[in-house]
Amino acid sequence: MREIVNSFLHGGVSRRGFIKGMIGLGFSSAAARAVLDSLLPVEAGAEVAVEGSRTVVGTGGELLVEQLKAAGVKYLFTNPGSFEVGLFDAFVDTPGMQLIMGLHEGIVLSMADGYHKVTGKPAFVNVHVIAGTAQMSGQLYNAHCDGSALVVTAGLLDNEIFSDDVLLAPRPGFNQKEINRQFTKTSWEVKRAESIPLMTRRAFKVATTQPGGPVYLALPDYALEAKGIKGEVIPQEKFLIPTRIPPHPELIEKTARLLVDARRPMILLGDEVWKSGAQAKVVELAELLAVPVSTGMQAYRNFPTQHPLYVGRYRSHLPYPAGGADILLLIGARELGGRSLTDISLIPSKVKTIRIGLDTAMMGRNYPMELAVVADVGEGVKSLISAISGMLSPQRVATIHDSRYPTIAAYTEKRRKEAQESLKEHFSHKPIHPQRLGYELNRALDPDAIVVSENLGGAYEMFNFGFRPREKMWIYNTGICLGWGVGAAAGAKLGEPNRQVVLSIGDGSVMYSSSGFWTMARYGIPVLTVVWNNCSYQTVRRSFNRYGGKMAKSQHFVGTYLGDPEIDFVKLAQSQGIEGERVTEPEGLAPALQRGIAATRAGSPYLIDVLICRTGAGAESTWHQRFNLAKLRKREV
Repeated sequence: MREIVNSFLHGGVSRRGFIKGMIGLGFSSAAARAVLDSLLPVEAGAEVAVEGSRTVVGTGGELLVEQLKAAGVKYLFTNPGSFEVGLFDAFVDTPGMQLIMGLHEGIVLSMADGYHKVTGKPAFVNVHVIAGTAQMSGQLYNAHCDGSALVVTAGLLDNEIFSDDVLLAPRPGFNQKEINRQFTKTSWEVKRAESIPLMTRRAFKVATTQPGGPVYLALPDYALEAKGIKGEVIPQEKFLIPTRIPPHPELIEKTARLLVDARRPMILLGDEVWKSGAQAKVVELAELLAVPVSTGMQAYRNFPTQHPLYVGRYRSHLPYPAGGADILLLIGARELGGRSLTDISLIPSKVKTIRIGLDTAMMGRNYPMELAVVADVGEGVKSLISAISGMLSPQRVATIHDSRYPTIAAYTEKRRKEAQESLKEHFSHKPIHPQRLGYELNRALDPDAIVVSENLGGAYEMFNFGFRPREKMWIYNTGICLGWGVGAAAGAKLGEPNRQVVLSIGDGSVMYSSSGFWTMARYGIPVLTVVWNNCSYQTVRRSFNRYGGKMAKSQHFVGTYLGDPEIDFVKLAQSQGIEGERVTEPEGLAPALQRGIAATRAGSPYLIDVLICRTGAGAESTWHQRFNLAKLRKREV
């Protein structure tokens, strides 16, 4: 067929000859005529214009900017470099897009990630050639773990034209896209300026097609700076793929039967639930049969955390309803794992598992499955509810529900009461206990605030996280590569300017990304930052203690104490244009939070440095290996 089409377009075959040839290939007469009709606009060299598209003539950078606008890009997250001049020269007088600059490529990536997480829209990033590409890699790893739709671009100095030893170019024998290939869905290098619009569209398509993820596109300086280049700019609806894929009816029926017949079913949720907007349907499913809901690693709170059916993190070794399931329905969840070796099976062999979602790479990766339903999570859960309702009478549904609900609700109520009792015990503790800070923070914030957390030791038991109107939104990253929080909070506020955004961050995490405060001040991004300051890498210290070696016996934990000297986070923020204050007494928390909230409502970012106590094993240790180079000098130089 390809040969006859090509021959027709170049005048080698008449219209009658084309139809005869197509019939000879097995096409019906009507089908052959339909193909011919589709080719008539391009006969004799005429071009077919995609509806809504337009032809642009300009530099490679101008073609890129125009295609970005057509793709719906609002913000350019960047740390600019001199070899991307073709992009920035095109951008400088372009209306409709705003440049947001970070002072380090890691900040740039995390801003884009936060923006994507709260809006669901793809975010666009540009970093500086190979150096910026390498320096962003930690935050690119986080974005990849969460499947964030980021289009990351960088300038490129080609090392395969003349010299292969070029300043800020890939090293001899290597290419730039190899640096971050494992942290992207795919990576490309542009070779010709004419390809820029096409490859940009391809990048957006791949990044947003579920399961989403970051992609990388390297753009040579000569392509960005080339002049008089002609290209077609196409609107986003012509190249982005909708993913409302329905499930196979037979598999849904089998899933419904397994759930109905189960004695101890559990649901385990992952982030495809949030991304597909299926939260309400998941609540409806859980409530229909009174199925306890658990979670694994998640970047969102995919189920209301104060709901009577929410039992928290999945723990296979605990009795039902916290664990002990006979049927485990994983909805939009990653494969359980997280450690290279484990002596505990996270899903015991007697448990039957069912998967619903689009990320087939995560299905059956470590544990066998009873069923795998490949579908959009929202469509899959909606069909499952319909199948169960059609399978059972209302009386039978009520019987199943009532047989489990009291036990599950009693368990979750007991957990909440235990958290409240612990809060009472530590309410007036000095230094401030994390539970008191969590309590005061939850009380002070708007009911629908967005909480961006980079705080592994935070106390969030009292928070009402969820998706409904008076529930706070939580965003996190499952890669846990530090340096994400400050940028992510700025990006989240850019994505939701009319919602309160609060950064809840540990003191150790701040120092990986503190230059992001400058970006908040520069662009008037009113985020309230709360630093949980315990002068410690607490997670690392606890891990060292669990090992049970010499550090645990001596309580000398190497490299975990962050005092001597203590970091003054208020001055750190002030040096970049952000006001703040330090809180050391429990009674000072509520007034400080009110001042911080008032400042952000007035349009200014604000930082509150809260000195809290360390908790867990080794909490009292302030040991560190003392060293003073100045005292060892032979000369005072």
